[in-house]
Amino acid sequence: MTKPTTFAPERLKAFVDAVVAIAMTLLILPLLEAVSDAASSGIGTGPFLEQHRGQIISFGLSFMLIATFWMEHHRQYERVRRISPPLLWINIAWMFTIVWLPVPTAMLGQMEPDPLQAALYIGTLIMTQVTTLAGKLYLSQHLTLSDYTSDELRRGSIGDIAAIILFCIALPIAAWVHVIGYFALLLVAFSGPLEKLLLRMRG
Repeated sequence: MTKPTTFAPERLKAFVDAVVAIAMTLLILPLLEAVSDAASSGIGTGPFLEQHRGQIISFGLSFMLIATFWMEHHRQYERVRRISPPLLWINIAWMFTIVWLPVPTAMLGQMEPDPLQAALYIGTLIMTQVTTLAGKLYLSQHLTLSDYTSDELRRGSIGDIAAIILFCIALPIAAWVHVIGYFALLLVAFSGPLEKLLLRMRG
């Protein structure tokens, strides 16, 4: 039986870095356009910041989230020694969610909030976390591709599951509890305690 083709991870990591850098840069483009429009209309700095407060907040939020996802991806693939075709496609799916995020970010900053907008934005974050989890689950079934032990990968997977649970809780809150809105995403700060709880339950 022919073994599936694998390749070294360096090119994938470089590709991921480039995709993430482009996605993070795209986040700022709507604000740059808004600055040009404001300058043409003679709007001052203070009124501009007030008028585009939502865009600025959504930019900062998405920038930090993409940075966090990228750091997690870097840690996850630091000890991966070979990339197989299925693992490559998992990474392509992960990159798709990263590249798509500037679209709901622009909606969040420029449009009136509604449940579908929340579903698109937080749903994208959930899918990013799901593809991160898929990578760990695949590696746990193909231990020769990395230096991780199966227990390390299972513990990492539980951390991803904790984050997914909290994103799923935040979604309906952001969609329908307008007093809280996207501040519900602060729930993800509790992923560490939830991970420990899930680990104790597993134990």
